Amino acid sequence: MMPPSASPPWPVIYSTSKSHLRYRKLLVAWREAKPPPTTPEEASRLVIRTLKRHQKADVEGLLAYYGLPLRNTLPEIPAAQSSKPEGAKDELQTLPVDAKAVADGDTITVYVDTADPRESAKVPRGVHEAAIERARARAVKDYKKADALQKVITDAGYRVIAGPNNEEILARKYRIRLRGIDAPESSMPFGKEAKEELVKLVQGKRLKVFVFGDDRYGRCVGDIYCNGVYVQERMLKRGLAWHYVGYDQRPELARWEKDARAARVGLWASSHPEKPWEWRKARRNGA
Repeated sequence: MMPPSASPPWPVIYSTSKSHLRYRKLLVAWREAKPPPTTPEEASRLVIRTLKRHQKADVEGLLAYYGLPLRNTLPEIPAAQSSKPEGAKDELQTLPVDAKAVADGDTITVYVDTADPRESAKVPRGVHEAAIERARARAVKDYKKADALQKVITDAGYRVIAGPNNEEILARKYRIRLRGIDAPESSMPFGKEAKEELVKLVQGKRLKVFVFGDDRYGRCVGDIYCNGVYVQERMLKRGLAWHYVGYDQRPELARWEKDARAARVGLWASSHPEKPWEWRKARRNGA
């Protein structure tokens, strides 16, 4: 299986202009695929779809060169497919993430623009009205009224934030718990490094989040992609999180943790790293 953040399997090796054009098309298609292909079969379909106007022999030759399945060997798939992974209940497209929104190595707060059609229908009427009145109050420098209206907005789970052109954006707040991994707590060894890695991955970026449900703390449990990079995969491969096997049995997560253990990277440099869930349990029990 190809990991979601793997690089395209076609390095720049062509010299002719037509070959270079094919490469550029594939590179753009790979980067824009969300999520990117995770198996050789998906990679083959991306090649075939992207190069559908090119000579069949050229496409087949490219697939064969990189060891990808040929068109006639690919299993049939249903004509209609959901853009969301199986089991996902919602998809969020976030605004750029602030570094301060990262609580630790597996929890992040994001904001979604309510202008997004998937979000606009969910906004309570009272929040819309409060946002409009707040803008009017600020226009006449009635900051006391504006602050009171801002509290109405934030208490409802929303926030007015500054956009890239200094415009005001009404956004909904979501707390996201990264699905399938458990990073060291802040006061544990490698807790600081895990948080720093997550900040490095998401700071200033727009994220795609597939939400699969809520946890007992009211957080959305989701898979996060950042510029085509599957964030959980990166955290596991860097040895900065455990596979949270008690809640997620996906084999690829187990494999990425196993590879990090074998390479002794991150927390696996220690011979007996403490599991975060056991660390939390010990502290709940007064240890």
